[in-house]
Amino acid sequence: MGLWDRIQKDIQKSIDESIAAMRKGATVAVEKAEELAEEGKRRYRIFELKMKIQSNFTDLGGKVYDLAAKESKNPLSDAKVKSAVKGIKKLEAQIAKLEGISGKKSSGKGARKSKPKRK
Repeated sequence: MGLWDRIQKDIQKSIDESIAAMRKGATVAVEKAEELAEEGKRRYRIFELKMKIQSNFTDLGGKVYDLAAKESKNPLSDAKVKSAVKGIKKLEAQIAKLEGISGKKSSGKGARKSKPKRK
């Protein structure tokens, strides 16, 4: 085997190794993109639930105000108020569950590096 044949063989080996590394890198990138997409969906769902809670608090405040203005009874004993509070607690439980999912996934990965701030 001559010098030229060895050079061609080494170049082909380098090309094959590079292609294998790129395939592995592409696989890792796809997996990471899927992970990040799922995390984004989870965070958006939490945001939606928090917005619903905010809306429910507004409704609850209006109901309590109306009942307090009538001075007829304790607003907290009203069925509509109790129902609104129960609904808010359900939303809070959903948020806690979604936030718990994130905590379980990230607990085994170690500390996250902080990114430098942009100026």
